[in-house]
Amino acid sequence: MESKKSREGNTVCVTGASGFIASWLVKLLLERGHTVKASVRNLSDSRKTEHLKALRGAEERLRLFEANLTEEGSFDSVVDGCDGVFHTASPVPSSAAIADPQLELIEPAVNGTLNVLRSCSRARSVRRVVLTSSLAAMVVNRLPKGGDVVVDETWFSDAEFCREAEQWYPLSKTMAEEAARKFADEKGIDMVVINPALVLGPLLQPSLNSTSGVVLQIIAGKEIFPTYRFVDVRDVATAHILAYENPSATGRYALVGATMTHSDTLKLLHNLFPSIKAPPPVDTEDSAYQTSRKRAERLGLKFRAVEDSLKETVESLTEKNFLTL
Repeated sequence: MESKKSREGNTVCVTGASGFIASWLVKLLLERGHTVKASVRNLSDSRKTEHLKALRGAEERLRLFEANLTEEGSFDSVVDGCDGVFHTASPVPSSAAIADPQLELIEPAVNGTLNVLRSCSRARSVRRVVLTSSLAAMVVNRLPKGGDVVVDETWFSDAEFCREAEQWYPLSKTMAEEAARKFADEKGIDMVVINPALVLGPLLQPSLNSTSGVVLQIIAGKEIFPTYRFVDVRDVATAHILAYENPSATGRYALVGATMTHSDTLKLLHNLFPSIKAPPPVDTEDSAYQTSRKRAERLGLKFRAVEDSLKETVESLTEKNFLTL
């Protein structure tokens, strides 16, 4: 049987490398000795590339490519010669108002994923694909979700329900994962799927990503959800690498480090940063579902404490001038 060690130091591909999760993934892959072929949409945009070029090991083992999700064959040269492919690139809504969800989210997510997988199927070198999906592709359905419910990897979001509820981002992730799974099965591609919750942690990239923006909105007094499911970006990146390097990894892996009510999140923020301007918490009863961590922990993942993740998120947002305490 192929050993885990045999996959260390290989050439791998990361799509959408300038993103929040992907930047950390590139960083950790370089630190583990891998050579990384990373794609971005625009090589001339320094905000997409400079933080990657500054990573330790980048000068020797990072190669940047320009590729577009909507261009057929755009990823052929990126995945060629790679042993593993991490597909993280996917459109994320920049605001709540989406004029055309089919054009802005669904088509790029689905067709982009298939575009990357077609390139993988043409590249004889690729032995495993790790797909970045989302918890949103698991839990947006009609199933009951009371406090006694434990969601695990057998759960799937319902595309019809997503449409009825106008949950466009969950719909895009659900349809992209479904399309990827069908294509991988048809073509015999070894694919593992990572389904992270709301991702916290320090930013490597200079731009504000959507999940860090949620933290800003919480601090500003907006309740995004009654309950939040958090996971640290470094744990997400590590899970991707474990899913690639461990030959026994298979199927899907839900990643939720902590489940907290909006009130408890505010309490933690006030405890961590007494001068914070976030509104005072109001006690609420937590009757929300939990998410199983068994598969992720069996993979070898050790989740960081949410206190550390939230603290470092706020510190990073402050350092990058997205927040003033």
